[in-house]
Parts: sequence; C-alpha cells; structure tokens
Amino acid sequence: MIPGKKVVLRPVERDDLPRYVKWFGDPEVRRHLLVYLPFSLTQEERWYEGLVGRLERGSDVVLAVDTLEGVHIGSIGLHSIDWKSRHAELGITIGDKGHWGQGYGTDAIRTLLRLAFAEMNLHRVYLRVDADNMRGIHCYQKCGFQKEGTLRDAVFHEGQYVDQWLMSILEMEFEG
Repeated sequence: MIPGKKVVLRPVERDDLPRYVKWFGDPEVRRHLLVYLPFSLTQEERWYEGLVGRLERGSDVVLAVDTLEGVHIGSIGLHSIDWKSRHAELGITIGDKGHWGQGYGTDAIRTLLRLAFAEMNLHRVYLRVDADNMRGIHCYQKCGFQKEGTLRDAVFHEGQYVDQWLMSILEMEFEG
C-alpha cells in the first residue's frame, strides 16, 4: 500500500477486473484512453495475466487507486520503464465518474511520482494527453508536468483527428 493524501495505491487484484469491465464499457471513460472498444471479462483476465509478466520483468508498474475509505476508483501506472535512461510513461484512469473532479487523480499522480523519483530512482516521467482533454491537462500541470511538444493528428475520435501533447516532469522539478 502506498498512501497519499486522498488515495491509496495498491496492487491490482483479480477481484478488481469486473470494475474495469464496467468502467471501460462507458464511452465517456474511454474517450481519452488508447482503447476505443469495451472489454469483456475474459479480455480483462488476459490483460491481467499479461500484466503479471510485465510486472515481473520490471517493464511496468500498475496500481489500483483506492480512496482512503477503500473504494476502488481507478488505476495508475508507469509503462515502458527504461531503467538505463531512467524514464517511464505515466497512464491514469479514474474510472468511477462519481469521483471525477475531486482531486483524486491529482493525488494519485503525485503519490506515484513520489514512488517514481524517490524509490525507483527515475529521472523523467512523461505522458501523452489529447489536446482537447482540458481536465487532464489542468491536472497534469498542477502536478508539475510541462508541455514538450505536439503530436499532430495523433488520435482519431468522433470522426476527427485530434492532436496530442507530450508532457513531462523531471525529478528535480517535482515538488512532492
């Protein structure tokens, strides 16, 4: 368990998978994710089995996001960890829409960044965010991420191409 101010990060358990199926069945939750179709429980179970291997290899860290009261509301992770260059890509989903806009995502990111920089000895954490995801961009900026560039027409949703921003935070910039 990795405590934050509003959340606790913990390992993902098989019992969490039905919640992921429910969340990813909602187009509004999926809108700014790389996935565009809902998942079945069987697909989530395959993802979970693959996750175990990636965790064992050290290429990913994926954690469930719980409220301090123990309610599972999302997931956060570091992906494509490069141990030599000391960087990784951050991904987050607050799947429980009843917890959107209340600071849980911000606290989950800050908690994960503390782990990334203080415990994992990473130097840089980066992410990609859709340019029209104002709520996400605001959250990332509050956590200290800076825009590095624009990936033009990087994603296609709702009949049009949308730019993505590449954002990052360096270890020395993090005020955790």
